[in-house]
Amino acid sequence: MKLTPIMLGALTVALLSGSALAASTLTIATVNNGDMIRMQKLTDDFSAKNPDIKLQWVTLEENVLRQKVTTDIATKGGQYDIVTIGNYEVPIWAKQGWLAPLADLGADYNEADLIPAIKDSVSYDGKLYASPFYGESWMMMYRKDLLDKAGMTLPDKPTWDWVKQFADKVTDKSTGVNGVCLRGKAGWGENMAFITALANSFGARWFDEKWVPQFDSPEWKAALNYYIDLMKSDGPAGASSNGFNENLALFQQGKCGVWIDATSAGSFVLDPKASKVADQVGFSTAPTAGLGDPGNWLWAWSLAVPASSTKTADAEKFISWATDKAYTELVASKEGWANVPPGTRLSLYNNPEYQKAAAFAAVTQKAMGEANTQKPTVKPVPYTGGQFVAIPEFQGLGETVGQIFSAALAGQMTADQALAQAQQVATRTMTKAGYIK
Repeated sequence: MKLTPIMLGALTVALLSGSALAASTLTIATVNNGDMIRMQKLTDDFSAKNPDIKLQWVTLEENVLRQKVTTDIATKGGQYDIVTIGNYEVPIWAKQGWLAPLADLGADYNEADLIPAIKDSVSYDGKLYASPFYGESWMMMYRKDLLDKAGMTLPDKPTWDWVKQFADKVTDKSTGVNGVCLRGKAGWGENMAFITALANSFGARWFDEKWVPQFDSPEWKAALNYYIDLMKSDGPAGASSNGFNENLALFQQGKCGVWIDATSAGSFVLDPKASKVADQVGFSTAPTAGLGDPGNWLWAWSLAVPASSTKTADAEKFISWATDKAYTELVASKEGWANVPPGTRLSLYNNPEYQKAAAFAAVTQKAMGEANTQKPTVKPVPYTGGQFVAIPEFQGLGETVGQIFSAALAGQMTADQALAQAQQVATRTMTKAGYIK
């Protein structure tokens, strides 16, 4: 049969329609952090290499992301093909069968280049279940000009007492300068990440060896009273609403003398386009209480594939693109070496260009190297984690305790009342879950 021009035209339309239908759309749930926003702006590179894969983004505030992703993945809702989660969720969800193992990230991915502690934290039963996009511990960021003005020097190992002295000296409410900015927004990954790490450094622990809650301990009382007193005297107004992003904005605007938070903030406080104090920022390891354990946290925002997704192969292509060594080189070529995602690959910290560009690199590497998630506290505990407790119940319990402590920061109750409530809630939770016999 001879094809007429009309028949050829119809065939062409049909083929094009079939090609369009064959295109895969990946729905990606991610957090509204700076590194993730930057990644979205660079995805033209991925699309050029994978024209048959379309990307649909769902970008959410941290607490909302956790709630929506947890609900969807636990119910096998199938809304997302790629989710942004951390090393708290990965082993727990992998054990539940909620995540697909990442078995084909391609020859260029180089799994051996991942920082061992980060790789282990996103693996389960010897398999990688998420690929780290950036990793972090915590550190202290401070204003060098205000340090000079206060006539103080930074010790090699700063203490919480030193932070209080510095904050008291540089707080100037008349000019809008707060001595210190710390997380106050309720959430197990917001204020409780900071407060748990702080409490760890004070010698506190969530539970003793028999899973009995320890909020009635003198260590917790000392830690929470220190935090609330410091924030009331030297912190910003409305601090109970401030999380990572809000404190970052305050620091960039020159409204914080010292900010103790995630090491991943380094590139953003040094960005002269966003930070008014970029040329005055110094970095140090996080403070201690002199107990020999800094309480360092360890976190990795990572990309994973829900077991409910039917597009695992395409999802792995995107995850490999976003987390391999070539992506860091892409960011460096567009934004400079200081702005590449930190804390995931050994090769980055062996790169002289990165070391030169990122003044926070050495502090980050030291903090991550000292983080001990297997022994996160001074006293013995039956759990692992660092700034969280690696049990399924922690997500709900951490949210509740975070709300209680945020209310105490807002002046709705005293620190002692907050600790009593936390002890009561934690005891009820652990008893119901069968941890306490």
